[in-house]
Amino acid sequence: MKDYYIFKSGRFSRKDNSMFFETAEGNIPLPVNDIDSIYLFGEVDLNTKAINFCSQNGIVIHFFNYYGWYTGTFLPRENLLSGEVLVNQVKHYLDNEKRMFIAKEFVRSAISGFIYNLKRYPQVEEKTFSEFEQLFKSIENQNNISSLMGVEGNARELYYNNFTKIINQNIEFDKRVKHPPDNMINAFISFINSLVYTEIIKHIYRTQLNPTISYLHEPSYRRFSLALDISEIFKPIYGDRVMFDLLNNNVITEKHFDKDLNYCYLKEDARKIVVKAFDEKLETTIYHKNLKKKVSYRKIILLELYKLIKHLIEEEKYQAFKIWW
Repeated sequence: MKDYYIFKSGRFSRKDNSMFFETAEGNIPLPVNDIDSIYLFGEVDLNTKAINFCSQNGIVIHFFNYYGWYTGTFLPRENLLSGEVLVNQVKHYLDNEKRMFIAKEFVRSAISGFIYNLKRYPQVEEKTFSEFEQLFKSIENQNNISSLMGVEGNARELYYNNFTKIINQNIEFDKRVKHPPDNMINAFISFINSLVYTEIIKHIYRTQLNPTISYLHEPSYRRFSLALDISEIFKPIYGDRVMFDLLNNNVITEKHFDKDLNYCYLKEDARKIVVKAFDEKLETTIYHKNLKKKVSYRKIILLELYKLIKHLIEEEKYQAFKIWW
């Protein structure tokens, strides 16, 4: 099963048991049985016939606006419902001790990702790792979500403060700014993070988990907050590593950002480069030290969700994924 990224403008149409993407150059047949999810970056028309067909075939559709920012996801009707998982998911949110246990694991994993990323660059000072160690130790002492988020925020700030040391292009980056991003690095982070987030949404849909019930982030309207939680684990190792490689190898440079909009947005050709690199990263395999076999980066996300389910139904204590390479 593959992800399909659509950058052209056109229209989806269905004929019998086939689906086509109609463009000015002609019709492109889509192999429905081989599609996991579709990412729409272009100006695309969808009618109910095409949407229903996607739903019947379990195809997730992610939408991005003109500037490449994620705007929403269409999820087909759930087919892996589990009352037991849902009830226990809610119980672990309502019980502060149980919620904090899971939330702390997410933060430990995120900080581990920061540390392992920075350790790849000898120019990062040793005192930085000492500071991370103190923040990591302080996780256990937090007794509410607000203070835990404070630890995570301090760790992330320390992490971002080292970006100018490890990125070899002369790019100004003082702090993380999201709405809208105010420079090349912030624009890149926002775009790559949206790819991580949507990948996780898709995998949550493939499990019995409810994407709106979360532990580190507060559940709220109009967002899949559990995907935000799981993203904390994978953004450093799936998103940031792709970004560092593309910038440090000068694959993405200043010319790939829209200068007229204060470098806030990646141009379309840059988005294609990033999407290709991200997809290749997800297909990369590593030898899993616990499973004793090779698994893809993409598969690791699904395995993480299964671990969380086992914890929720009290089958196995949850330990969030921590990178070891």
